[in-house]
Amino acid sequence: MTGISEATPASARPMAELTLRGVLLGGAITLLFTAANVYLGLKVGLTFATSIPAAVISMAILRMLGNSTILENNIVQTVASAAGTLAAIIFVLPGLVMIGWWQGFPYWTTAAITGTGGILGVLFSVPLRRALVVDTPLPYPEGHAAAEVLRVGFASEQGAAESARGLSVLAWNTVASAAFAILTQTKLIAAEASVWFRTGAGATGISGGLSFALLGVGHLVGISVGMAMLLGLVVGWWVLLPMLTANHPMPGASVEDWAGSVFSADVRFFGAGVIAVAAIWTLLRIAGPVVSGVRSALAASRARSAGQELALEERDMPIGIVAAATLAMLVPIGILLTSVLSGGPLAGSSLLLVGGALLFVLVIGLLIAAVCGYMAGLIGASNSPVSGIGILAVVAASILLVGLFGRDQNADTTAALVAYALIVTGVVFGVATISNDNLQDLKTGQLVGATPWKQQVALVIGVVFGSLVIPPVLNLLNMTVGFAGAPGATAEALPAPQAALISALAKGVLGGDLNWAMIGWGAAAGAAFVALDEVLGLTGRLRLPPLAVGIGIYLPMSVILPTVTGAIVGWFYDCWAARRADPEFAHRMGVLTATGLIVGESLWGVGFALIVWATNSEAPLALVGDLGKIPLVAGTVLFVLMVAGLYRRTRGLVTAPAA
Repeated sequence: MTGISEATPASARPMAELTLRGVLLGGAITLLFTAANVYLGLKVGLTFATSIPAAVISMAILRMLGNSTILENNIVQTVASAAGTLAAIIFVLPGLVMIGWWQGFPYWTTAAITGTGGILGVLFSVPLRRALVVDTPLPYPEGHAAAEVLRVGFASEQGAAESARGLSVLAWNTVASAAFAILTQTKLIAAEASVWFRTGAGATGISGGLSFALLGVGHLVGISVGMAMLLGLVVGWWVLLPMLTANHPMPGASVEDWAGSVFSADVRFFGAGVIAVAAIWTLLRIAGPVVSGVRSALAASRARSAGQELALEERDMPIGIVAAATLAMLVPIGILLTSVLSGGPLAGSSLLLVGGALLFVLVIGLLIAAVCGYMAGLIGASNSPVSGIGILAVVAASILLVGLFGRDQNADTTAALVAYALIVTGVVFGVATISNDNLQDLKTGQLVGATPWKQQVALVIGVVFGSLVIPPVLNLLNMTVGFAGAPGATAEALPAPQAALISALAKGVLGGDLNWAMIGWGAAAGAAFVALDEVLGLTGRLRLPPLAVGIGIYLPMSVILPTVTGAIVGWFYDCWAARRADPEFAHRMGVLTATGLIVGESLWGVGFALIVWATNSEAPLALVGDLGKIPLVAGTVLFVLMVAGLYRRTRGLVTAPAA
């Protein structure tokens, strides 16, 4: 396909890349996506990946302005996606209002927590690019999807017949995915098909979200990750949940509420334990490539200093600047933490607390950047359980504070310790969210032939934009509807589920009532999954990445099941594509099919978030009330028929004779 290659040749590469209009356009899109993600995340506990919608919107606007290039489009989506992703800080900071430590969100403090962590996330990912983006088999589903969107949009201008087919597949699947998502909001069809039932003395269920985006992600991540997630789903929902519900009966509760409550209270902590061990193992496995990546970056920097000309694709931000900037970022973080402690019950221990926190941010932040980058490469930024990393970070921070101060403190000191743990976690969470996203962006850049250092500068700019936008949005929501559990919250208060959980964890560790048992059992299971994956690797069988297994346990079945289904559908399609006369073209058309499924629902996610914000209603488009099981049956049947029809259409375009 013309214009579809692993990288654009240097001789053919347009010069315009990091332009002023590209940065400004990315900043304008930032306002939209960041506000939408903040509100949607606080309302329903989910955020959406913004790189693909940003790529589509920027492509349309830059074409109207004229003289656009694929690389300039890439910069716009890089700026916008970094800022939109940074909105995930809402999984931590509202906890400070919920526990009564803050009454609002002080602008510069909130912006500093968000911005410093985000910039560190960008800096930490620079040496990781070579290890986790260039020299890696990780699929980076959203990075590939965004690259395909940019490539097809750029190639379509050249009128190539194969590009036209690719654009047709992308457009049809985008429209179909968005249309189905819109239809679910009318309540005429269900957005989720679920059945809950008793099994012996316990309970469990089968729950699958009818999501084209998740199906597309499953196709892109592949069968190995899909099967690992399926194993996690089986362990979490059909082994653990029946056992735990049998041991924790809830008389009078519905089966759905019973199973859901035990899943949240116990199974997710088991999954967090699996993720923790799998993350440590992942760090050990990628330590060598990461060290090699750092050495390669140092070698490139020395070659550059010696006047040697490097290929554009090799020009990262110089490693010396990265190291200096990282150390420099510790200064504003130290000032921020000192100001937080001044005048409070912990002021006398400021030096110890700030020094310990800076070391924690530096060491744990770097480890988390590597883990989050790996997870994003494995299953995509949208599905990467960053909240699970937030859980581990706040638990680790709280444990360190317990080690320093113990648990025998008065109420004021304990409250201050909880608040401090949340603020430090907020900085580390900024590292996590950005590293989770920007390695996807750097993968997109690699695939379209972008200059890494320019994209890394764009990521920093995106972080700055996002950190300036988030505080007023949070303040507006706090003043109008508030957060559930916070002092003075209204009946319409936003639930902010992740922030509530993370703040409860900080209080649990410092108060001594955290669910350590399930975390410990999960850690033991994680070790077993690591061993299983290694044995499978030695025998040459299908690998089951332990991190993907942990994700399969931790996330709800409604997220995992469609992703697994997509992996199976994608595997069957790829087997079919391998038998075609031009298997590479057939495979690319499958990638574009999955990409369109992601693009449509992602674009609708932006629109729906704005509608929810404007109407202050969770179901602003509902046309009907409760229709019983009719929407569930109708939605499931329509979903299956549409998937079959869309893949059938792709296959028809692949086998059709050239015009």
